[in-house]
Amino acid sequence: MKVTVFGTGYVGLVQGAVLAEVGHQVVCVDVDPDKIARLQQGQIPIYEPGLENLVRDNHAAGRLQFTTDAAAGVRHGSVQFIAVGTPPDEDGSADLQYVLAVAATIAEHMDGHRIIINKSTVPVGTARQVCATVEAILAERNDARLTFDVVSNPEFLKEGSAVADCMRPDRIIIGTDSGEAEEVMRELYAPFNRIHEKIIIMDVPSAELTKYAANCMLATKISFMNEMANLAELLGADIEMVRQGIGSDPRIGYHFIYPGAGYGGSCFPKDVQALIRTAEVVDFDARVLRAVESRNKEQKTLLYRKISNHFQGDLEGKTFAIWGLAFKPNTNDMREAPSRVLMEALWQAGARVHAYDPEAMEETQRLYLHCDDLQLCGTKESALKGADALVVVTDWQAFKAPDFDLIHDYLNYPVIFDGRNLYDPKRMAKKGFTYYAIGR
Repeated sequence: MKVTVFGTGYVGLVQGAVLAEVGHQVVCVDVDPDKIARLQQGQIPIYEPGLENLVRDNHAAGRLQFTTDAAAGVRHGSVQFIAVGTPPDEDGSADLQYVLAVAATIAEHMDGHRIIINKSTVPVGTARQVCATVEAILAERNDARLTFDVVSNPEFLKEGSAVADCMRPDRIIIGTDSGEAEEVMRELYAPFNRIHEKIIIMDVPSAELTKYAANCMLATKISFMNEMANLAELLGADIEMVRQGIGSDPRIGYHFIYPGAGYGGSCFPKDVQALIRTAEVVDFDARVLRAVESRNKEQKTLLYRKISNHFQGDLEGKTFAIWGLAFKPNTNDMREAPSRVLMEALWQAGARVHAYDPEAMEETQRLYLHCDDLQLCGTKESALKGADALVVVTDWQAFKAPDFDLIHDYLNYPVIFDGRNLYDPKRMAKKGFTYYAIGR
């Protein structure tokens, strides 16, 4: 099947590469000529395990092409994916200008029937806006051959495992009321639906809401567990024991109940905000979602408050080693990362930062290019030298079993602030550390 994907970010590039891997002929379109040039040379603009080889192999095989020529992209595919960004607007609602611009481009250049698939994360009602945009342009063209269907097909990819999630999806949501579009979508996804039925057909508004509901449910679990962790500290309980106790209940499970320094990334923060704004449009008070957002914002300041309390508010001239800058492991994504909130608060208080992350160093340098109080270090060990304390912000595998004797020798003070509860408090005490965790 001939497929066109507009957008080469996390969603578009992964989806396009995986569809090419199973044999579809895919063209990815982007407005950024530099990005397209790099992709044509096999250079991947994001870090995602397994993606680089997938892109290179399928590009070399001729199944995956990259272009800035939108007209050629529209002519290529009977199926047109919209996978562009929907950043938060000033009021927190999803900004649909890029989605609607792609819809207009498709309408301007289509030469026959097209199935337009909303893969971007978009609020309920976006499919109607896409339809209206396309219909307005087709009315001007006045060509009876030009027909289309709009399908909602939300993605459920996790950064750091996006390729695996796309190759082996746990569900494929298809929102459509068109029998023809459903048939095409089933054919498109047939290679991923062979072991057992994963396709769920529903109406378009339900499909659009499913994406937001899923992310907001996961964000809610995180914020709830962070709230319990903060309460556990005040009550003298150990949140790790609590986690094991509640996680054993199959109705709750162990996923997304690890307390920490708050959630970040490109999805949870903006999707919670967007659904709150959607609720406001229909005069519904989304009290749970507002509480989730509020708790997460406060949680991102927790590490700084622990640090400030330990040093009695005197952080001027002190240096802190920070392990982990990306918002989660196995990505270089710094969007809404808790590390940013922490570093900026430390700088405001007059402190310096020695930072290390296995993948997010280049992105951190881009974000803080002119910051004199940030030193990016080549190894986690070198970040410790001259530091007054260690702060663990992201739970990369490389941080889970460090040389504690070396840490003790390098730090000016044997103090560790652990934002991901990676270490055992009793062991830390035996090693001579003052150890601060979350809810322990």
